Amino acid sequence: MGADASKKMVVGFNHNIKHKGKMYHIQTEDSGLDNPHIITHLFVGGNILASKKTSYADIVAAENLAQVVRELMEEQHKEMLRNLINGVYDDIDAASAQQAQAFQPGQIEADGRTVRLQPGMTMPAPRGAQLPPEVLAARQQPAPALRNDGAETLFGEDLISERSLDEVILSYLAEDLGERK
Repeated sequence: MGADASKKMVVGFNHNIKHKGKMYHIQTEDSGLDNPHIITHLFVGGNILASKKTSYADIVAAENLAQVVRELMEEQHKEMLRNLINGVYDDIDAASAQQAQAFQPGQIEADGRTVRLQPGMTMPAPRGAQLPPEVLAARQQPAPALRNDGAETLFGEDLISERSLDEVILSYLAEDLGERK
């Protein structure tokens, strides 16, 4: 086995599973020989609900290391899955959901209160923080106007529609034909 092959990470696992009406994501990764551990995260709504980290520093000299690490990853991944299905994380999820907050574009939470930024309004720098020059320069620019006109956004909110798939396809084709004329 060459030097590069010995440092190669074992490919991880990703699974989505629906439990009690919510979609959960389980991800298991190998960090490789430079940082020999396996980590499994349980996500719900993009947030980490639970994690498990296991070191394999004590077996890095094993002849069949890749196979052993893969088996350890599989078992840890399955353990997180079994725990989810058996309700181990239900109380944690309920507590997290009570504390979760959602903010609209331009709305932030600062000093325990919700602030809605208006066009041209900026947030002060955190106490004692030295801001990078590019941030200071960006703050001198006018704030972009927030629009609710269905414009395309970074997060794909514009992809959610009340129209049927057939209507979306027909609309797309009609626009495409209109541009060709």
